[in-house]
Amino acid sequence: MHQGPPNGSLDVDPGVYRKVVGRFPTGVTIVTTRLGGIDHAMTVNSFTSVSLDPLLVLFCAEKRARFHDAVIEAGVWGVSVLAASMEEASRAFAHRGRSLEGHLDGWAHHRGQGEVALFDHAIATLQCRTSAVHEGGDHSIVVGEVVALDTPAEAAPLVYHEGRYRLL
Repeated sequence: MHQGPPNGSLDVDPGVYRKVVGRFPTGVTIVTTRLGGIDHAMTVNSFTSVSLDPLLVLFCAEKRARFHDAVIEAGVWGVSVLAASMEEASRAFAHRGRSLEGHLDGWAHHRGQGEVALFDHAIATLQCRTSAVHEGGDHSIVVGEVVALDTPAEAAPLVYHEGRYRLL
């Protein structure tokens, strides 16, 4: 059993930490925004509901990711909850430094409020307006008010667990 010291110091091995939190299975989403006529998209598994009154959700964005500054500045974003058949899309939008030009080409999508892209084959979509941004170490915790939502497709979800995509 791996444990950090009782005083909570930073002696916890980051590799062990990654393994431990990787045991928590998560759904997989692609979060999108649009800024200056340019689409930005990023695969995100750190997404969760927050509140029913008002309707709030959150996701975490790594501060050094190009997507981070774009979504903060745009103030609006879309979430596409991926179906099991969308693993390839998840992988495509997880890569750093890819060209933004035409990166949504070939992926069936439509536009929501604020012109955010929403994937047509997603099992759920949400359109959000940023209501708060909190510091979270090397990430920002972006909280958004849900302004529209849909369930465009019925399918099994894509799940990520222990560093691999899984199916339910």
